[in-house]
Amino acid sequence: MARSPGGFLILVLVLTISIHHAVSILNSHQPVALELFSPENGSFGSLEESYDALKTFQILGIEKKPDISVTTCKLVLKTLGSSSSSLKDLFYALKVNGILKCEIDEEVFEGIKSRLQSISNDASSLLDFYYSIGSLALIKEQASQVDVLLTDADGIVQSIKALSQSDGRWRYSSNNPESSTYAAGVAFEALSRVVTLASSEIDQSRIDTLGNDIVKLFDSIEKYDDGAFYFDEKIIDARENHGPLSTTASVVRGLTAFADVTSGRLNIPEDKILGLTKYFLSVGIPGDAKDFFNQVDSLACLESNRVSIPLILSLPATVLSLTKNDQLKVFGYQISSDGDHDIFGLYECDQVKVNTALGSDAPPLTVKLLQASSSSSKNAFVIENQELKFDPENAVHFLDALPKNIDVGNYVFVFEILLHDPEHEKIYATGGQTRVPILVTGVIKVDMAEIAILDSDLGSVETKRKLDLAGENAVSLSANHLQKLRLSFQLATPLGHAFKPQQAFIKLKHESKVEHLFVVGSSGKEFAIVLDFLGLVEKFFYLSGRYDIELTVGDAVMENSFLQALGYVELDLPEPPEKAPRPPPQSVDPYSRYEPKAEIAHIFRAPDKRPPEQLSLAFLGLTILPFIIFLVGLLRLGVNLKNFPTSVVPATFAILFHLGLAAVLLLYVLFWWKLDLFTTLKYLGFLGVFLVFVGHRILSHLASASAKLKSA
Repeated sequence: MARSPGGFLILVLVLTISIHHAVSILNSHQPVALELFSPENGSFGSLEESYDALKTFQILGIEKKPDISVTTCKLVLKTLGSSSSSLKDLFYALKVNGILKCEIDEEVFEGIKSRLQSISNDASSLLDFYYSIGSLALIKEQASQVDVLLTDADGIVQSIKALSQSDGRWRYSSNNPESSTYAAGVAFEALSRVVTLASSEIDQSRIDTLGNDIVKLFDSIEKYDDGAFYFDEKIIDARENHGPLSTTASVVRGLTAFADVTSGRLNIPEDKILGLTKYFLSVGIPGDAKDFFNQVDSLACLESNRVSIPLILSLPATVLSLTKNDQLKVFGYQISSDGDHDIFGLYECDQVKVNTALGSDAPPLTVKLLQASSSSSKNAFVIENQELKFDPENAVHFLDALPKNIDVGNYVFVFEILLHDPEHEKIYATGGQTRVPILVTGVIKVDMAEIAILDSDLGSVETKRKLDLAGENAVSLSANHLQKLRLSFQLATPLGHAFKPQQAFIKLKHESKVEHLFVVGSSGKEFAIVLDFLGLVEKFFYLSGRYDIELTVGDAVMENSFLQALGYVELDLPEPPEKAPRPPPQSVDPYSRYEPKAEIAHIFRAPDKRPPEQLSLAFLGLTILPFIIFLVGLLRLGVNLKNFPTSVVPATFAILFHLGLAAVLLLYVLFWWKLDLFTTLKYLGFLGVFLVFVGHRILSHLASASAKLKSA
């Protein structure tokens, strides 16, 4: 469908804080925050986790949050009241108290003040400085009547500065030679607290030196292709290693905290402040609770910092369709996802406001479209120097009509934000010119499509069929190796210009699943391909038979891209010579291994021939015969039990001896029945030792009794 002369599109530009899909971070992050920060039994695992959760809820403005105040305040009181609490626990206990406002007596603050001041004066590691000085600054905020000022602030600044490196990074201690970007953020945050706690003004030259260290640190910042800036850790020690998100968050906290206590302006390029904001927003929604907190907290720091508050122009959609020719009040397209595909749908203007990432209003400004050019002709501008209109009710800037000479293709729109108040240029970072890639799509006209069989010698048309590439086709053709197949069609843009798609090829698929692809060439609007079967017999492996024909034409800007089955051609090719190439083995469907397997019909081995039943019974009788003879012999000889011991102990040994003999006989039976020779010998060894022991005892008793009888 062509674009009608009166049709126009409304392109909405939304001024947000690096939100490329025009979705407020508050709305998208609130439900995730409640999932990531979920307490167990009314509390979190540690005071650090409690602070991360509470601070995140506070920044995102979550009202219906878990109530952990009772259990957490008890833990805060216990931590502050214990002399064995670590510096880190004291620090986060005070941070949590700053949010929950637990009822803490002034004596508790007085009790930990002297310990913190002593540590801050004698500390040798960066983290000791950070936790002790940070805790003192928190006490100053929560109990103003407690005197926590530092009398030797200059000395503490000098001690912390001694851990710095020439590249702007910091060491954790003088004993650790490794320098860290993460530690630099910690150091600047600690130094900012020293400035607020100093009993007398710190030498301005020291402050300026520290400001230069921050500038040096930004020399090592890294950049993505989309303009996002970030810091990455380079230390080797895994115990102190941090990812890019936590490292960048540490630097941002240190930068903004130090900027708040300095009288001058830090010389940080505004494009790097904008790039840091882009980085935090480009990571999406982190799945880790600590990364989630670092992202949200860093954005809050950037939103109210004294260096420069970033304002980034972004489009809610970078795809425009020329087929939307109705005069709709369309303010833009918002991209969502159903898992596999991007969906473009209309959204209401009042959903997009001119504000920062966390909801603050932007100052009065104008958005100007400097130029728009096609990627194919960068020097030819389709739009130049147009000021976008502003809708104060919905707080959006928009261009109410695109020029009629815009056709499908890739464009680059260059925008510029102009602040109305010159004083705001010292506060906000606009980033100068912003280049936004725009994809303009439309329906491509497909005409003059036909397929034909040609004679090889004369080139005359033997069979010709018209094709409807917008509908269904089922042509049936036949050819031999002396003929040719010709396919042709025309493509044109909505404005009638020649269009060359990214993909245009024809596929012939033999009934044996062997496929052949051929690229369709073009000349202007005309696309055509001629397949000379005489020159393709080897490529076709001399396979005669039916070949299905498919045509594929596709492009990112082509809304009616298609993969069209055209029909089939019955090919009659010559017999293959003796050394003709064979078709390659066809790939096996990877899912075929999950198909039902063939049933296995197992035939068992025929049983061995057994002897007659009478012979088996006769053999059993011969086996039992010795035992019967043994019993008859005992009866014939006469068994005399008069010498069987009558005393308890000798009688017990006698019974055990006979039971042992019976066990040996039973073992012989088991040997013939199921036991192997080695197992039988093992058990016989244990029984032999037992029989020797009890037999010796009973025989000793009988010998003693016989001796007494003779002496009597």
